Amino acid sequence: MTQVITPVSMELHHEISQFLFYEAQKLDDWQFRDWLTLIAEDIHYTMRTAVNAQTRDRRRCVQPPTTWIFNDSKFQLEKRIARLETGMAWAEEPPSRTRHFVNNIQISPTEQEDEYDIRVNYLLYRSQKEKDETFYVGMRNDRIRRTGNNDMGWEIAHREIILDQVVITSHNLSILF
Repeated sequence: MTQVITPVSMELHHEISQFLFYEAQKLDDWQFRDWLTLIAEDIHYTMRTAVNAQTRDRRRCVQPPTTWIFNDSKFQLEKRIARLETGMAWAEEPPSRTRHFVNNIQISPTEQEDEYDIRVNYLLYRSQKEKDETFYVGMRNDRIRRTGNNDMGWEIAHREIILDQVVITSHNLSILF
């Protein structure tokens, strides 16, 4: 089934794109408390891997069970950040260097005024120590809403990350996506 995209104005597309780039920069610069101001109190933040299904099973709508990696609330995200800030998160010693890339940004209005569904292609590069490099590739479905709670005027109310990988080979998942 093809998703119908309702176009938004170029100005709105630019404004939302700038918000997404700003958010990525906060994560890459380890400014996690600033990043949290961009997250709605009612956030539903999930990440899962792709599932392999045979063509005959997909035709019959039979899918293997989903493997959820994250299924977090804002409280859980705050706890993850507090742990990183202690300096006792050994998986992040030395801290990872990350680059978040978002592109192919598609924005659609929702039934709620000033809320938008966003679909992006997603790439996260992570480097740690001398030879530890990992790429996470996939797509992301976000819902953002206009708010007065931060300088950017937007907050993320929902995030679903779907990795293309079926198996994650990284030694840990202590970074934020």
